[in-house]
Amino acid sequence: MNIWTPGTSINNGRYIIQQYLGRGGFGIAYSAIDQKKAKIVVIKTLNPTQISPEEFRTEERKFYNEGMRLAKCNPHRHIVEVYEFIEINGISGMVMEFIDGDNLALYTRENEGLAETEALHYIDQIGQALEHIHALGFLHRDVKPNNIILRQNTKEAVLIDFGLAREYTLGAEVNMTNARSKGYAPIEQYERYGKFGDYTDVYALAATLYNLLTNNEPLPAEFRKTGIALPPPQQFNPKISDRINAAILQGMELEAAKRPQTVREFRATLGLVINPVVNISMPSPVNYTSITIPEKPQENITTPQTIKQNIKFNSSSGIDYQKLRDLLAQREWKEADEETRRLMLAVTKREKENWLDANSIHNFPCEDLRIIDELWVQSSNGRFGFSVQKKIYQSCGGTLEYNEETWDKFGEKIGWKRRKLLGMAGNWLSEHDTNYDITAPPGHLPSALRGTTGKSGLSSLASRLADCHL
Repeated sequence: MNIWTPGTSINNGRYIIQQYLGRGGFGIAYSAIDQKKAKIVVIKTLNPTQISPEEFRTEERKFYNEGMRLAKCNPHRHIVEVYEFIEINGISGMVMEFIDGDNLALYTRENEGLAETEALHYIDQIGQALEHIHALGFLHRDVKPNNIILRQNTKEAVLIDFGLAREYTLGAEVNMTNARSKGYAPIEQYERYGKFGDYTDVYALAATLYNLLTNNEPLPAEFRKTGIALPPPQQFNPKISDRINAAILQGMELEAAKRPQTVREFRATLGLVINPVVNISMPSPVNYTSITIPEKPQENITTPQTIKQNIKFNSSSGIDYQKLRDLLAQREWKEADEETRRLMLAVTKREKENWLDANSIHNFPCEDLRIIDELWVQSSNGRFGFSVQKKIYQSCGGTLEYNEETWDKFGEKIGWKRRKLLGMAGNWLSEHDTNYDITAPPGHLPSALRGTTGKSGLSSLASRLADCHL
């Protein structure tokens, strides 16, 4: 099989090869035009010229298994999507999402290292992807900057290359290939047989953060095992905070037992989540003492200029919040509510579906959620906002699980449901009955998620608010 040239038609004309992208291991990748859907895709296939006939069927089975593992992890906004498997002249091919952007290794080199805030933003996103993968019973085993691509427009991080991903059972000794990426693989990955767990990917994620902040490859674990100490990242970049420096070193401990045991625990050491263990039977232990909900509406007007002093209006997702700021400053509550809904669908790329599912809420970017909430809280002098709604929701006994009685109490308290009168059950008001006025009950706005998530949506939002320190 020769390398396809631009213009080559494959799969009965369904795909037209656009260009050769490169190769890695025994695989080769191309960009192609999907004639049916009129979009660019990536087609990955084996390269028989690099594999002996005796090994080909074994490698083909591994290739197919990689695609199956990846397919099981979809959909997730921070994991590359696989669309289908095809056969081309007897060779299996995998049709995947094309991500227009640079890998994180190239982006880091071009910028000579990243600022701490930006690096943590990407680590948080890939951490969420790994949590999703681990929940399905897989380890990625090859997390590194080269396997993370930043979408060109949104700078959203996406994890790729599941060639080394394997199923595992926590605490059990299993046999795995000892293939690895030096500098990012923990010491247990140098052995074919041993105990592997979430902490295996934690090491690689910490090593990735090391590289992003220092623009240096981490010292390989095999060298460190001989007694050579890992230079602290602060040695290369004094601007790294003490907390992040310590978290990276802990995440890259040679002994697996000394590392954070899960990605969520590691994210907590970085300050990206509040509590690595979420107790779904109790409200999230966020301190809301700094939030005050006025019992009576305040009459002082917030102007766009006063809001602008504290909040930025262009997120790393590429979303512009200036229109929302202006509508809120002018107290155009209805238009601001509609704009909030539009923006949240745009951030999650669910305009077509026109509603937010639990996964999109769980992975909603903290930066965008914080901007929206702060705009609402400031413009209403603490009366409206998602964080205000969460405080009220938790005061009604709300947890991360949907409960009808709690939801009814919450609805009555914020004015989305009529209260019970003379023993008669109150009814839920329609969205048309929303009170777009500062005199509305605290937490009444925004109502943007009310019609887009279902009744359990706020419990998911409450969880995400806690993760985002809101």
